[in-house]
Amino acid sequence: MAEKFGDQEFLEFVVKSLVDNPSEVKVGRTVDEMGVLLTLKLNPADMGKIIGRSGNTAKAIRTLLRVVGMKNHARVNLKIEEPEGGAPRPPRKSSSMDQVMEDLKL
Repeated sequence: MAEKFGDQEFLEFVVKSLVDNPSEVKVGRTVDEMGVLLTLKLNPADMGKIIGRSGNTAKAIRTLLRVVGMKNHARVNLKIEEPEGGAPRPPRKSSSMDQVMEDLKL
């Protein structure tokens, strides 16, 4: 028989399975007229694992939470808390095709 997960338990299970520091994963849950808001706090070293390349992992987790929410007739949103003193990401350099080709020439 399949175990029934609530949205908060589901998020904890998924995130703890992905990170190196599962004991530091904290999930908060609030409900208001907009639906359910889950807030996720984790070790700053694990942020990259949860955000993923171009935010794809976070998008996938949010999609799964929407499905869990639909089964429970609720709108579920996820907020990932930024770590204290988090370093701003450097701006991405856009490269022209010529520059990319030049870089490939070793």
